[in-house]
Amino acid sequence: MLTIDLAGKRALVAGVADDAGFGFAIAKSLAEAGARVSVGTWPPALNIFMNLMERGKMNESRKLSSGQLLEFEKIYPLDAAYDTLGDAPEDIRTNKRYKETGDFSIEGLTRRVESDFGAQSLDIVIHSLANGPEVKKPLLETTRPGYLTALSVSAYSLVSMVSRLAPLMRKGGSFLSLTYMASERVIPGYGGGMSSAKAALESDTRTLAFEAGRRYGVRVNTISAGPLASRAASAIGIIEKMVEYCAANSPLQDPLQAEEVGNAAAFLCSPLASGITGTIVYVDKGYHSMGMALDGGPSAS
Repeated sequence: MLTIDLAGKRALVAGVADDAGFGFAIAKSLAEAGARVSVGTWPPALNIFMNLMERGKMNESRKLSSGQLLEFEKIYPLDAAYDTLGDAPEDIRTNKRYKETGDFSIEGLTRRVESDFGAQSLDIVIHSLANGPEVKKPLLETTRPGYLTALSVSAYSLVSMVSRLAPLMRKGGSFLSLTYMASERVIPGYGGGMSSAKAALESDTRTLAFEAGRRYGVRVNTISAGPLASRAASAIGIIEKMVEYCAANSPLQDPLQAEEVGNAAAFLCSPLASGITGTIVYVDKGYHSMGMALDGGPSAS
């Protein structure tokens, strides 16, 4: 019988700040498969995340099938808008939510991982990062700074992470990011340049798969997930409508669960998927395959 076995593997999941999103679900699925998991958390959310864990507020969601609680090897501060600490403006570096965290840049994360675990110590890196400060604005009303921030954090950060973390990975390692269908179809209300950022992320996935595959022997893939009403997605403003619409018009009509994305991620990061790289895997109940909306709603057949 084939099983997803990640025993002895070390994973880093960048973009976990609560227990409601895809990042946490992926971390949990990786742990269920036997991996040791560390996470990177946005500094403004770090203390809240730590406090929730320490006070047991996340114990139910952290419970594994074995009955044990999901434990993270390390929880690192990470703001993927900055490649190095010097790239962060003074007002960010001195902000009370940042200044006690140390080096929160991607370079800082890389140094901490190498210091904690040594060279050739990583097998899996998950990029669950996105930020579109003007996501509620139509593209025609998006400012240049808002557009560039969306691309910087949501797409270029993957390039930066692969560049810096791939040298720490063992051969056969896997990078995986999260994208969305707005990269290839118009999703009214998903604005601020985020659709452009997801398109860039998918294009970069293919190029990085080639370059990092040849140079480091690692794989790079992305999951195009259906909408999920997570806390982070609430910033879009229409997430509940998106979830309902997809459930009404997908081949499989039940709403997507974060665990389903987590399980697909565990497979893609496992040796079972050793031949898959440079690929977009859709985990959206088949919504991507539809060419026309149904008039009859959820009960239509």
